[in-house]
Amino acid sequence: MSELILSSELLNRLVDGRTPSKSESYQIYQDAERDPSELYKVSQFLRNNHKGSMVTYSRKAFFNLINLCRDTCSYCTYKSEPGQSKISMLSKKNITELISIGKKYNCTEALFVTGERPEQKYQEAKTWLKENGFSSTAEYLVYASEIALEGGLFPHTNAGNLTKDEMRELKKTNVSLGLMLENASERLSEKNMVHQFAPSKNPKARMKILQNAGELKIPMTTGLLLGIGENPFELIDSIYSIKEIHDKHQHIQEVILQNFQPKYDTPMRDSPSPQEKYFKIMVAMTRIILPKMNIQIPPNLSPKSYSSFLSAGINDWGGISPITRDYVNPEFPWPQIEEVKKDCSSAGFQLRARFPVYPEFFSYVNSDLRSRMNEISDSENLVSKEYIK
Repeated sequence: MSELILSSELLNRLVDGRTPSKSESYQIYQDAERDPSELYKVSQFLRNNHKGSMVTYSRKAFFNLINLCRDTCSYCTYKSEPGQSKISMLSKKNITELISIGKKYNCTEALFVTGERPEQKYQEAKTWLKENGFSSTAEYLVYASEIALEGGLFPHTNAGNLTKDEMRELKKTNVSLGLMLENASERLSEKNMVHQFAPSKNPKARMKILQNAGELKIPMTTGLLLGIGENPFELIDSIYSIKEIHDKHQHIQEVILQNFQPKYDTPMRDSPSPQEKYFKIMVAMTRIILPKMNIQIPPNLSPKSYSSFLSAGINDWGGISPITRDYVNPEFPWPQIEEVKKDCSSAGFQLRARFPVYPEFFSYVNSDLRSRMNEISDSENLVSKEYIK
C-alpha cells in the first residue's frame, strides 16, 4: 500500500508540470499494473490541459510505392519478394491516377511508403527504377512527392533510413517525414529476435536519422511498436530516447503507439498481440513523460475499443483513408471517418481533420508549402471544414 501511495504522490506532482525521472516512471508503471486508474486520470488531465477536447486525424491516400525491402522483420507482412502476387511497384501513371482519386475524396495527405532501399538487394527493383528513369528509391520519392504536390495533396514520406541529403531534398515538397523507432533496445536486434535480419532497425541508426531530421528542422513522426518481444522497461526507455531527441531539437510532431498484430505469413504468426491493459498503460506513460506531445494510436488496429484510448491520453488517430487500404496491416480496414466522428463525440471530443504536419509545426515548412496549405486551412492551421464537406 505504501508504494501505491508514493506512486499517487508522484502522479500528483506531474499535474503541476513536473516530468518524472526514468526510475519514477518504472515505479509508476509497476503500480499501474495493479491499478492503472490514477495513471489514467493524470494522463487525461495532461492531455486536456495541453490539447483540449479536440482529436485530430489526417485524411490520406496511401501510396504503396515499392514493397520490396532489404530488411526482414519477423512480424512484417508488408514486405514482398519478387514474383509474389502482393508485390507493388507503382508506375508514374499509377501515382498520377491515385492522386486524382485522392483529390476527389478530399484527401489532403499523400502517404508515400516504401521498403528499405530495395535496389540494394534486388536486381528487379534496380531494373524497374532504371526503366522508370531513376537510380534509387529516394530519387523516385522526390519525383512522386513533386507530382503529388502539384496535384493538390501534401506528401508525407516514410521510407526507412534516409540520408541527410535525401531528407534535405524531400523537405522541399514534404510537409513532414516519418520513421518509426519501434524500440530503443539493442536486444531486439540480437540472434533469434525480431530485428536480427533488419540492420536498418538498429536503434542507434534510427535515432541518428531522427537527430538528422532535427538538425534539418523537419517535422518528424516517430513511434513505438508494442508486443514484439520487448519488456515494459525497454519500452519506457524508448519513450525517454524520443524525449531526449525532441528536447534537443523540438521537431518530433507526434509519437505513435502501435500494437503488434500477428500475420499468418510471418514467423511471428503464433505470437499474441499485446494485452489491451498493457497497451493503454503504455499510452498513458507516454503522455506523462511527453505531456505536450501529439500521441496517436491507429484506430483500425483496435477496431472494437479504439475510442476507449481517449481515456488514456491520446489526441490523434493518425492517417485514415477513405480510398486505400492499410498496406502494412491489410487485414484491418480503416474505420469510416463518420463513425470515428460519432465515437469521439460520444466521448466528449470534437474530431477535426489536420494536414500531415501538425498546426504547431507550420513554421517548420517552407513558404511555398505553407501558402499551399493556407488555401484550404482555417485560422487554427487545421483543414477547413468547408474543404472536407
